[in-house]
Amino acid sequence: MVLEGGQDVISVEEQRLRADTERAKYWKKWGPYTAERQWATVREDYSADGNAWADFNYDMAQKRTYRWGEDGIAGVCDTHGRMHIAFAFWNEKDDHLKERLFGLSNPQGVHGESIKEAHFHLDNTPTHSYMKYLYKLPQGAFPYEDLIKENARRNRTEREYNLIDTGIFNDGKYWDCFIETAKDADDPDELLFRVTCYNRGPDYAKLHILPHVWFRNTWAWGRDDYKPNIHQVGPLQSEIEHRDIGKRYFQCSPSPNSCGGQEDVEPEFLFTDNDTNYVDIWGAKTNKTPYVKDAFHKRVIKGDQKAVNPQNTGTKSAAWYAFSQGRGVAPGDCAVVRFRISTKRNDSYLDEEEFDEIMDQRLQEADDFYFKINPMPMSDDLRNIQRQAFSGMLCWEYPFFAAWDSAFHCIPISQIDPDFAKKQLDLFTREWYMHPNGQLPAYEWNFGDVNPPVHAWATFRTFKIERKMYGREDLDFLERVFQKLLMNFTWWCNRKDTEGKNVFEGGFLGLDNIGLFNRSDPLPTGGTLEQADATGWMGFYSLCMLNIALELAKHRRIYEDIASKFFEHFILISDAMQYRKGSDAKSLWNDEDGFYYDAISWGGSWSHQMPVRSLVGLIPMYATLTLEPQVINRFPAFKKRLEWFVKNRHDVAERNMASMARRGKDSRILLSLVNEDRLRCILKRMLDETEFLSDHGIRSLSKIHKEHPVSMEVNGQHYSVSYIPGDSDSGLFGGNSNWRGPVWIAVNFLLIESLLRFYMFYGNTFKVECPTGSGDYMHLGHVAEELQHRLTHLMAADKDGKRAINDGNTMLDHDPHWKDYMFFYEFFDGDSGRGLGASHQTGWTGLMAKMIHDTGLNCRLPQTPRTPTAGASHYFDDTFVRQRRQSIGRTRPGGPARSMTRTRSIGARSDWSEKTGATSNGGGEAEGDGDDEAFSNGVPTPGRTWSIYKEDDSKVGLPRPEDDPNDPINRFVADQLDRIRSNESREFAEELAAQNDGVDERE
Repeated sequence: MVLEGGQDVISVEEQRLRADTERAKYWKKWGPYTAERQWATVREDYSADGNAWADFNYDMAQKRTYRWGEDGIAGVCDTHGRMHIAFAFWNEKDDHLKERLFGLSNPQGVHGESIKEAHFHLDNTPTHSYMKYLYKLPQGAFPYEDLIKENARRNRTEREYNLIDTGIFNDGKYWDCFIETAKDADDPDELLFRVTCYNRGPDYAKLHILPHVWFRNTWAWGRDDYKPNIHQVGPLQSEIEHRDIGKRYFQCSPSPNSCGGQEDVEPEFLFTDNDTNYVDIWGAKTNKTPYVKDAFHKRVIKGDQKAVNPQNTGTKSAAWYAFSQGRGVAPGDCAVVRFRISTKRNDSYLDEEEFDEIMDQRLQEADDFYFKINPMPMSDDLRNIQRQAFSGMLCWEYPFFAAWDSAFHCIPISQIDPDFAKKQLDLFTREWYMHPNGQLPAYEWNFGDVNPPVHAWATFRTFKIERKMYGREDLDFLERVFQKLLMNFTWWCNRKDTEGKNVFEGGFLGLDNIGLFNRSDPLPTGGTLEQADATGWMGFYSLCMLNIALELAKHRRIYEDIASKFFEHFILISDAMQYRKGSDAKSLWNDEDGFYYDAISWGGSWSHQMPVRSLVGLIPMYATLTLEPQVINRFPAFKKRLEWFVKNRHDVAERNMASMARRGKDSRILLSLVNEDRLRCILKRMLDETEFLSDHGIRSLSKIHKEHPVSMEVNGQHYSVSYIPGDSDSGLFGGNSNWRGPVWIAVNFLLIESLLRFYMFYGNTFKVECPTGSGDYMHLGHVAEELQHRLTHLMAADKDGKRAINDGNTMLDHDPHWKDYMFFYEFFDGDSGRGLGASHQTGWTGLMAKMIHDTGLNCRLPQTPRTPTAGASHYFDDTFVRQRRQSIGRTRPGGPARSMTRTRSIGARSDWSEKTGATSNGGGEAEGDGDDEAFSNGVPTPGRTWSIYKEDDSKVGLPRPEDDPNDPINRFVADQLDRIRSNESREFAEELAAQNDGVDERE
């Protein structure tokens, strides 16, 4: 929230969001909703055997129409997917236009499905008022066959063979195609597009750019009989007509001739119908329409003028810009295409200067918006990573879903667009997603499978992020989703606790190949798999529901009873997990190893633990909550029930509440599946670099299983689990994910939050070695910070410019045209941090944006020593104050938002020197590029580094009081540095974890 003169001040982008929410203007009507891949998806699978990969492959997509969506490069469409705008390119070497992203199907890939392209989502705002996308187009023939054959040749012990590995980008022989989209300042229906393609190679090269506009086919297969139309109405303009969208115009501008010619490059309009080519695909005698989907391939590449409609009309159109005169575009030069989709007809040329000014203004507004989201000083590198993470979240392939992935997506999204995050969470509990029995579908390939129950956590987290960042409490949202989650919680109790003893099964629970057996199938041993993670998840679920109930009880007392219900649920789950009824019953806890394991139960006392040290044994730590004494006192009915339970079920309470008699810090109560002794045992293993702790986070499987695999013989078949830090060596669950060693950000994120909750209870008195055996003891707040830093180091560049995810690739690390563009991989090598799996899984890897927001101020460079006085200052201020300023070279009223703190500090930066407050990198100079233009009149500029220099340097990047003692920004920063140096804010977590994870009366 921004205050100026006591009034709430919001950025231009926030004003658009508000207008969209209030339905004053439909700013989100057009956005990046066109899928990046529609072929080989469940939603286009019409096969008899459910083989989506074979039924609709990449080659077929050129000629066969989709029904339920479309795909394209940097595609934009309306919210109902009726009209689409996307881009095609031709380098005069390929045998078809590059109009969609190429990849391998699940059976083709070495490790399952895999995209084989180089593209990046660089920028996007929540209303999509500005978007920027980069596609790298090889100048040589795209190596389709090489990628298919080489991946087919390799086995599962070898690495995936990707586009970069082919050498196609060597010597810079490619085009950098930047695609920008902007909306008019006042009209969300006015769309501007600019394509700028740079020749990065050493030679002249030719390029063809074809913006496409087309309609999804709804008329040829029975959905309706209405057929919209696009037809040319002028040399540079086509008219678009659709009964639901209205009339629009596809207006193109001549392009400067970058091939050395005197005349501008004017487009040739092409028209066809978005209908299937039955003749080419299935050998039919004729097609249903004379002009079909792949007409533009034939016209541009083969010169077949009969392929397109000579009447210049159809349901699919393109504007063909040919930059092929002479030798083509010179090295280092660029080809530029501008066009707009407008509701107003314009028979004159587009005003290019006005066009570019609109683009620049939307970009500046995007800068202001994101700077306000995170106004505190941090490196340009981290800002860039965060910006691309947010962009990727907003460009995600919309029709796809997986229940727990989507829940994690909503955390970073809620920072920039809480309404969208809430809509996604609410959607899963609506009648068209949630089964009448309360089950949430797992993912589109198998609705009946089960993902971990993280929906309640994501719901309350989103609610609290909106409250803290935007000053709004959406209690209607919280209550609406909570009511539906009561059904889902009941489903879990009825379906996944078969014996009614509060120990849960659950199936694979998103962890694919983590166990000895496929956890979604019946056990080959017979019996039932009692899962430490499933039971841990349900304890976590209970506490999340308890937390929400207490929040709602502030406004409606009836929720006190429901809070009591979930309190008892949690206690019973906790007791069942640790102390079974009957003297011979065995727990999921192993005293000898100090760890939780899954167990096979054959009924009664007959059970067998499977000693696999994996994430399964860490998940019980998620089930942790601190109760503030003022909260308990506020709700007398809940307090009475809690005290009755302690008095009458004292044995159970003591085992599971870290002692009701001995309160924690500030008289807090701790609800946890893990008591203090067990917590120490688990953390000893988790923080051991020979087991779970890697340089880049917590591994999903202990490294001890590299030398000591766990195996079992069942009916003559061998089952084994061993540490595999990279790609999976099996085809289980498609083989394109691996939970036997790699680091996964989402589960690490929850571990970090749990550590902070434990710190809330234990405070500074509970310390552990981190890493185990190092002799360096930390309280759990510092351990949480250490893990966040290690995870951030997956993507942050070290002092030599290297990023762990790039695995030493010189081009990716150091080439100026690659080094700042991020691949957001699905998971990461447990030893090296190398990016693995889907290269654009911005989804839950987008949590990186939240972690940078939390720790970007104090995050040290990768491979630099951690100082033991580190403080995890990773929560944001409630209030920001805007200062009016004059920017270098221009005056902009208002300027970007700046931060001012109220009662909550930003905490202590861990790597500041005591004398200067500068970070040490061995040479006395601070992190950053040393750009002295990072500030204008003592005020930081968006996107610039807040650089700090040693005392005797003439350049000082960070403002000090003596520079301008009356400047509030200078006073603010100087005050924070003084507090950092004096360690005044060392108690950061005890207040902040309560705000984020408990019900804090101080809010």
